[in-house]
Amino acid sequence: MVKITDVARHANVSPSTVSYALSGKRPISPETRRRIEDSIRELGYRPHAGARSLASSRSRVIGLVLPLRKGIHVPVVMQFATSVLTAAREHDHDVLLLTQNEGEEGINRVAQSAMADAFIIMDVETDDRRLPLLRVLDRPSVLIGFPSDTAGLTCVDLDFAGAGEACVEHLAALGHRTVALVGSPPEVYVRGTGFARRVAAGFTAAADRLGLRSSVHPCPETPAAARAMAEQLLREQPGLTGVVVHNEPITQPLISAFQAMGLRVPEDLSVTAICPDETAEQAPVPITSVSIPSVEIGTRAVELLMAKLAGRDDVPETTVLSAVLTPRATTAPPVVAAP
Repeated sequence: MVKITDVARHANVSPSTVSYALSGKRPISPETRRRIEDSIRELGYRPHAGARSLASSRSRVIGLVLPLRKGIHVPVVMQFATSVLTAAREHDHDVLLLTQNEGEEGINRVAQSAMADAFIIMDVETDDRRLPLLRVLDRPSVLIGFPSDTAGLTCVDLDFAGAGEACVEHLAALGHRTVALVGSPPEVYVRGTGFARRVAAGFTAAADRLGLRSSVHPCPETPAAARAMAEQLLREQPGLTGVVVHNEPITQPLISAFQAMGLRVPEDLSVTAICPDETAEQAPVPITSVSIPSVEIGTRAVELLMAKLAGRDDVPETTVLSAVLTPRATTAPPVVAAP
């Protein structure tokens, strides 16, 4: 393993001079810096994570801003975090995870301390209070999610409105005429989280366009809430034959609740979901679903950020991943009672 002393010997300087060049703590002449850079490249020296700021004063750290607020389903968001971490390492960057709900204050603190070169922002709201800072911050950022106004920002996400539309279109094509969306917990809608609102908007728009009777129901993420929701839906909509679920923790409990009430899935009730593929595929009855491509989204976010760090001027403002529905065993044409 090449050591800092090897670099110093090769560049004909002291180890402390190499250290200062790496850390930026003291000024180094351009000629000396050039010799140190040449030696590092020739010897293949890799500075440790706390000293990788040669020539650019960069930390080679991405700040991943992921506030773990009420209503967030941690297993899903951690899939995004893992994909960001994996992609960042492929670009020789580390990730600093920021989970406190500090808003712009936390981002500004990390930026001022030079702990991160750039930021990836998650749990984006339609009128997110972090946006004014991100638009003027001297460090690039990428949002996983779309606010109402994307001007001056770089955003990537699944087409969640398209996901809601795809579920309704699939049910309508099978012959269903009354459908319901069981959505995210109420607090997610209250704080204006973009993906939840877009699913509801896409669901409602498609139902209206196709002439279906529809309703939207936020639901807490507990089995008890799922049972109560199943009872409410059948009580309020006796003609209900199609349900879309965008609330991963209650997807299977909701199906089980309908079955406990005597409904067969899919003969009496068809169910679609917006969820990770493994949730749909590993269910007792595999669920028709629109996949949440967390790996692709996280990887795209890092790639966009690397392009911005490199100073490229061709980085798109918005990147939208198409919603793809995979039919499985929980959807079928509705059973028509014999006359």
